[in-house]
Amino acid sequence: MDSSTTIADANMLRRSYKLFALSQVHLPTGVGSTDLDRLDPLIADKRLLKRGETIFRQGDASHSLYIVRSGSLKTYVVDPVGGEQVFGFHLPGEIVGIGGLGRDSFLGSAEALERSNVWALPHAQLLQILDQLPVLHQQMMQIISRWADATLEHLVIMGKLRALVRLAMFLRSFASRHERLSRDPLNLLLPMSRRDLANYLGLALETVSREFSHMVAQGILTVDRREVCILRPDLLAAVCGDGRSMHAPNSAV
Repeated sequence: MDSSTTIADANMLRRSYKLFALSQVHLPTGVGSTDLDRLDPLIADKRLLKRGETIFRQGDASHSLYIVRSGSLKTYVVDPVGGEQVFGFHLPGEIVGIGGLGRDSFLGSAEALERSNVWALPHAQLLQILDQLPVLHQQMMQIISRWADATLEHLVIMGKLRALVRLAMFLRSFASRHERLSRDPLNLLLPMSRRDLANYLGLALETVSREFSHMVAQGILTVDRREVCILRPDLLAAVCGDGRSMHAPNSAV
C-alpha cells in the first residue's frame, strides 16, 4: 500500500470520527451513581490519571473498556502525517474505548483533561458485569448502534450546520450532562481547551472564539476563560433550531 493510499484511509477515518463526535452532541448518557456503587466491588483495575496522562494510545492492544469515575477525558485519533482529530469528551459515568470492542487494538487514544479516576472493564469480564448491570448493557448497545449509524445520519449535518449551531448544540448537550451529574446546568466549567473544542466541532479556533463572542453579545451567555454561564437557555435552544428545549429528556436517536 503506498503512502497516498494510507493518508487517504486515515483522512476517511478522521472524517468518520468527526461525524461520530457530532452525533454525540445530542446523546451522551452515563452509568448512574447507584450502578457505579454496585460496580465498585467488581473492578480490580482502578487508575488515577494526572492531566495529560493517557489511559490508552492509538494502536495499543484492546483488552478493556473504561468508565470515567471522576474528572474528564478526551479521545482523539492521529493520522500518519500527524494531524489530530478530537472525537469525544467524556465525563464521570461515561464509557471510553468502545471502538476497541471486537478489535485487537484501539483506533484512537484517550487522555485525561484533568486529574481523573478511571475504572477498567476487561473484555473477558464483560459478560459477568453486564449480566449484573443490565442498564450498562443497554447503554453499550445504544452507543455501538450510534457508532454504526453516525456516518449516514450526519453527512447532511456536517454539510449544513452553521458554526454557531454546532457550538450551541455542544453547550446544550454539555449542560444536560452537567445536570445528570447533579451539577448546575447553567454554570459550566469546560474541561477542554478552546483548541480541542474547535477541533472536535470541525471548526477553526478563531471561528469558535467569534461564535462565543456572538452569543455573549446576544445576551445568551457570559464567558470567563473556561467558565460559561448560560443566561438565556431559551435563546440557546432556539439557536440549535431543532425544537428541543434545554431541559428536554436526552433521548436516543
